[in-house]
Amino acid sequence: MNGFMVLCLFIPLIGTGLGSAMVFFLKRNINPKLQKVLLGFASGVMIAASIWSLLQPAIETYQDGSYLKWLIPALGFLVGMAFLYLLDIVIPHIHIDKQEEGIKNNKLSNKFKMMLAVTLHNIPEGLAVGVIIAGCINNTISNEAMLALAIGIAIQNFPEGAIISMPLMEEGLSKFKAFLYGFLSGVVEPIASLLAILLTYFISAILPFTLAFAAGAMIYVVVEELIPEANEGKHSNLATIGLAVGFVLMMVLDIAL
Repeated sequence: MNGFMVLCLFIPLIGTGLGSAMVFFLKRNINPKLQKVLLGFASGVMIAASIWSLLQPAIETYQDGSYLKWLIPALGFLVGMAFLYLLDIVIPHIHIDKQEEGIKNNKLSNKFKMMLAVTLHNIPEGLAVGVIIAGCINNTISNEAMLALAIGIAIQNFPEGAIISMPLMEEGLSKFKAFLYGFLSGVVEPIASLLAILLTYFISAILPFTLAFAAGAMIYVVVEELIPEANEGKHSNLATIGLAVGFVLMMVLDIAL
């Protein structure tokens, strides 16, 4: 791995850290309008990345006419979706209504449950970054696509870091401790990324499957978490605009560069 790849490895964690750091600058939670734009933008980036950065390279690995060209990407995608489905069964959801319910109940335990939920939902994003870095090492993925995916996930992680740290501060924790808990929720991402890199590097034959797996996991997060959260309450049109901009930007980066 070169320095640029190492930077991309930690960019999502930087997004979480910046969001958590809002406890030092804001007295209230992040602006709902801005949060919807960011969630929509991240959704668009992740959908486009799943298609052009993950699924398309997985498909193009095999020769035309081979049944593996559609079988392996399809299996990987479905297994990735199933993995997140099982994850959702055993952990709480992180939709806005859950967060607001925790705030109203004034129970720190609810805040830590939310932190656990966000932490576990960061695993597939970390896997996606790791797999795409592994693809970049194997010259299957471009540097631009790797950077764009890392930035898109970092943008999504920004409000997630804030929705952990801000309520914790309101419950009486110091600003530093609230920031620390929010930041720690993102540490799982580079760890998952490193595991994905090591697995794919030593077993390069599974790269098409892991690319599709990461795509399925990311699409599940978008459909199950980001889009419902972005469309909750007022100003959902801002999320739609953000999604369109994020999707087009990622598509242009992947195709033009």
